Amino acid sequence: MTNEGKMREDITGSRRFENYLWATVLFFGGAGFILVSLSSALNMQLLPFITPPDLNFIPQGAVMLFYGILGIGFSIYLSLLMWWDVGSGYNEFDRADSTIRIVRRGTPGENRNILVSYSFDEIKMIEARIREGINPKRTIYLVTTDQRKIPLTETGQPLPLFELEEKAIKLAKFLEIPYNYATDS
Repeated sequence: MTNEGKMREDITGSRRFENYLWATVLFFGGAGFILVSLSSALNMQLLPFITPPDLNFIPQGAVMLFYGILGIGFSIYLSLLMWWDVGSGYNEFDRADSTIRIVRRGTPGENRNILVSYSFDEIKMIEARIREGINPKRTIYLVTTDQRKIPLTETGQPLPLFELEEKAIKLAKFLEIPYNYATDS
């Protein structure tokens, strides 16, 4: 969103489809492991596709109980992160004040909301960094005069190259600072 002297970009936090999907898969997978473990411990058929004599509680059932508890624990953790919407926020660039504000939400506590503010004078350039491969990463960084790199793009699916470059160039023009394009091999 851009108006005359201000530019603002909203950042999606942990409330993303893939996080909902993984939390659900982890929960039901963990519950399945726990039910199989209980089937072997109680020598009862709690699930239609496993019979108690097929599985001994020690060691298989105990290991499955451990993995089930772990799966449900990760599911709860991921669900809490989505509930709190960790990582959401916005980047705001204001020409009138000559300031850049980066606002993000963290986990509940004393310092839940994270606000980082920079003056235009502290910014050296905008850098678009691209890493291809199995785990691609495409990020726009705000590079300060003391060489710190503050990421401005959200995590998750990498942006298409043309969109990443377009955003970085637009931001560099708005801030009237240089733009750099870098790749990691």
